Amino acid sequence: MINKIDRGILELQVDGETMYQNFQRVIESANVIIHTYECEDMGETQMVDPSCGTVAFGSALFGWAFTLTKFALTFSEKFKLDREKLMKKFWGDNYFNPTDKKFTTNSDNGKGGELPRCFVQFIMRSVIQLTRSLMEGNKEVYEKMMNNIGLVLKGDEKDYQGKALFKCVFQKWINAADALIEMIVMKLPSPKKAQKYRAAYLYEGPADDECCRSIAECNKDGPLMIFISKMIPTNDKGRFYAFGRVFAGTVATGQKVRIMGPNYKPGSKNDLNVKNIQRTVLMMGGKVEAVPDVPCGNTVALVGVD
Repeated sequence: MINKIDRGILELQVDGETMYQNFQRVIESANVIIHTYECEDMGETQMVDPSCGTVAFGSALFGWAFTLTKFALTFSEKFKLDREKLMKKFWGDNYFNPTDKKFTTNSDNGKGGELPRCFVQFIMRSVIQLTRSLMEGNKEVYEKMMNNIGLVLKGDEKDYQGKALFKCVFQKWINAADALIEMIVMKLPSPKKAQKYRAAYLYEGPADDECCRSIAECNKDGPLMIFISKMIPTNDKGRFYAFGRVFAGTVATGQKVRIMGPNYKPGSKNDLNVKNIQRTVLMMGGKVEAVPDVPCGNTVALVGVD
């Protein structure tokens, strides 16, 4: 996530092309570091690329962000191109010539001038224009733009001005939560895929024993393996939910489990407890919900083993 781009627009007053060059530089610097330390066993590179939807641009302070995926979806109908192809056009040296109605890699517009790159023309230009008109209170411009993108202000929102108005409109248009969740859903590997290469880091024992194999395969019928990462206070004084992630097997209410504490040494009885799980619960935001069992690949909270 490239953050603080509102400051580039409002304080530094830079244009879309300068923004693009800055973004390009930031992404390249990040990719150099990622490339230096990335793992070879993942089967794919961990370097980021806006045209693959793995980079978001935005302002965390005002709660808005966008990815190229979002804009490619918006424009795919207009250009009759699928999302993947459009995302490639929206980054790098790609230009759109309105005279020929064609994408080109040549910035010459045929009239002695230069075409703006697609990223600037289709994305940054509207972001910058809407930001400035909202902050300057230029009602005519921002209302017309909001009509074009189908944004409606309700009730008290119509009286907002300056930063409050900017925040409200942008959160409706390009909400940071949507951009973040979209990247998580579309780009982060599933437990089935991720645990294959993570098993070796997660498990201290031999790589070929049943437990390690079950973690690597994310096998819900294998031996139970849970990593407890946090103790969360319950409403009962002095009692805690043991919250963690199930890496193998299925955890169920009433099951007998071996708990290896932080000071456990393989083969010894030190810091080793055998206890029954009284309840398995899911933690959903502010509330907890009791469930009979939870298979691997999910997070769980356990009652009675604190």
